[in-house]
Amino acid sequence: MKKIKKKLPKNPIKNDFLKNLVTIILLFVFMSALFSMAGLSTEKPVEISISKLAQKVDEEKVKEIIVKEDIVEITLNDEKETKETALKDTNSSLETSLREDYGVNQEKIVKANIIMKDKTGIEKFLLAFGPSLLLFILVGFLLWMMLGQAQKQNGQAMSFGKSKAKFLKPGEKKTTFKDVAGIKEAKEELLEIVDFLKHPKKFLDLGARIPRGVLLLGAPGTGKTLLAKAVAGEADVPFFNISGSEFVEMFVGVGASRVRDLFKNAQKHAPSILFIDEIDAVGRHRGAGLGGGHDEREQTLNQILVEMDGFNTETNVIVMAATNRPDVLDPALLRPGRFDRRVTLDLPDINDREEILQVHAKNKPIDKGVNLRKIAERTPGFSGAELFNLLNEAAILTARENKKIINEVAILDSIEKVMMGPEKKSNLLLKNEKEITAYHEAGHALLGHILPKTDPIHKISIVSRGRAAGYTLNLPEEDRHFHTKSEFLDNLVMLMGGYTAEQTVFHDLTTGASNDLMRASRIARELVTKYGMSEKIGPVVFGQHSETVFLGKEIHEQRNYSEKVAADIDAEVDRIIKEASSRSAELIKEHRAKLDKIAKRLIEVETIEKDEFKELMK
Repeated sequence: MKKIKKKLPKNPIKNDFLKNLVTIILLFVFMSALFSMAGLSTEKPVEISISKLAQKVDEEKVKEIIVKEDIVEITLNDEKETKETALKDTNSSLETSLREDYGVNQEKIVKANIIMKDKTGIEKFLLAFGPSLLLFILVGFLLWMMLGQAQKQNGQAMSFGKSKAKFLKPGEKKTTFKDVAGIKEAKEELLEIVDFLKHPKKFLDLGARIPRGVLLLGAPGTGKTLLAKAVAGEADVPFFNISGSEFVEMFVGVGASRVRDLFKNAQKHAPSILFIDEIDAVGRHRGAGLGGGHDEREQTLNQILVEMDGFNTETNVIVMAATNRPDVLDPALLRPGRFDRRVTLDLPDINDREEILQVHAKNKPIDKGVNLRKIAERTPGFSGAELFNLLNEAAILTARENKKIINEVAILDSIEKVMMGPEKKSNLLLKNEKEITAYHEAGHALLGHILPKTDPIHKISIVSRGRAAGYTLNLPEEDRHFHTKSEFLDNLVMLMGGYTAEQTVFHDLTTGASNDLMRASRIARELVTKYGMSEKIGPVVFGQHSETVFLGKEIHEQRNYSEKVAADIDAEVDRIIKEASSRSAELIKEHRAKLDKIAKRLIEVETIEKDEFKELMK
C-alpha cells in the first residue's frame, strides 16, 4: 500500500517574518547605494600634490580654488575648466603654505581666487551620526513590522469565537419569489412568514406568536437556499447566511460562542432572517457516544436550542434552516417552539420544470425553434440545479462548436451528458462487441415498445457514455407518483431484454448485462420485502434499514424475520426474476425479425431517435 505523505500547512507567521526581513534587507541595500551614488560625481577629479598646485598657481593656470577643511577643490583656467583636488595640512591655511613654503607671489595667489568654505551643520551631523541614525531607523522599522504582525495574529485569535455569517442588507442583491420558479405550495406556505415580518402587529394583537423557525426539507438542488433568500427579499429584512459546518472547530466552546455572537447580531438587526444551511452538520442526534460529553458538535447544538427557545423568548428573529437529511436531526430541534414550520420542497413536475427552464434560458441565446416543453418532458426527476446545469452544458457545447445560438440538438445532447456523462468517441468497440451491444440495446428497446406498462422509447444508442457501452432511453409521458405491480413486472421483463437477446442470438453471455441484473434483483426484492406485492409472502414489510455516515456511508438492515422467512423471500425473488427472464425470451423469439432490424440499423448509424424507432416498429 502506497504511503501518502501529508503536506504540512505553512506557518503564516514565519512566512510573514521572512517577507519582512527580505524587504528590510533590500531597503538597506537600496539606501546604501543611494548614499554612495550621492557622494560620487559623474567624473572623478585628478588628485595632485600641494607642490604641484603651487606650481600651477605660479604659472597662473588656476581659475578658482575652494577650500573645505583639508580638501582643496581646484578649477583650472583652460577651455574645459578641468577639476582637480589636493590635500592640505589642517594646521595651516592654504594661502600661507603657498606663500611661505613654496614662495608663490601674493599677487598670483590673489588671482587664483581662493574661497574658504566650512561644512554646514546638517553635513556635519550626517557625517557624524548618519550611519547610526540609518541603523536606528532600520531596527525601528523591523520592530514596527513585527509588532504589527503580532497584533494581527492577536486580533485573529480574539475574533476566533465570532460569527462567520455572511450579512446581506435589505435591498442588497435582492431575490424575490419571482426568481424562484415552481414550488408553488412552498412559496404559499412561506408567504405567511413574509407577512409576519412585514406586519407583526396584526398577529400579535390576536395573541399569535411569530414562528421561531422554518425548516426547509428537500433533495439536493431543489432550491432551499434560493427560497430562503427570496423570503428575506420579499420581506425586505436583513439576511444572515451561514453553513452548519462553520460553527464547528477543533476547540471546544468555539461553536457555542459563534452561535451566541450570530444570534446577538441578528437581534441587533431585528426583524431579520437567520439562515443555517446544512443544519444536519450540527443538528444530529445527541448522545451518540462519539466525542464524549464534551463533543463540540453537541455543545453547539445545545446553544442553538437555547437561543431559539430558551430564556429569551421576546425576539423577532426567524431562523430558517435547510437539510436533505431530516431523519438524523435531534428531536429537540423539531419540537414546537423551535422549528414550528416544515416546508417540503419536492422535485419539480413537468410544469415546474418548464418554468425553471424558462428562468434559466432568459440570459442565453436560445434558438426560437427550441420547445422547452419537450425538454421538460425528457427530464423527469431533474432538480432545479440539474436543469440549470443542463442549459449551462448546452451553452458550453455551443461555444465549443463556435456557434452563436443554442439549438435543440445541443440541449438534448446535454441531457444525456448530465444523466450519464460525456460521449466516449475515442472508446471504439471491436466489431463483435459492437454487434453484441447493438443486439443488447435492441432487446431493451423492442420489449419496451411491446410491453403495455413500460415508458415510451425516446432514444437508443451504442455510443459509449460514462461506464455504459450503450443505452436505451425510455421516459414517462407524464409525472407519476404511484406505480403498480404490473408496471414493475413489465419493467423487469424489459430489463432482462438485453440479457436474453444476447443469449438468444449469440448463445453466450457477456458482462454487459451486470447492471441490468443488479437493478432487476433490487426491484424484485423490493416487490417482496418493501411493497408487499408477493402473493406467497403477503402484505408484510421485512427488515428495518438504518444509515451510518460516521466512517463512510453504510446502510444496514436489521433483520426482523426468521431464517425460514429469509429462505422464502429468496425463493420468491428468484421466481420473479426467472419468470421475467422466461417471458422476455419468449417475446424476443416471437419478434426476432424486428430485433434484427433494430440491431442492424444501430450498427449502421449508432443512434436511433424516437421518430425513426417508431417507423422501424411499424
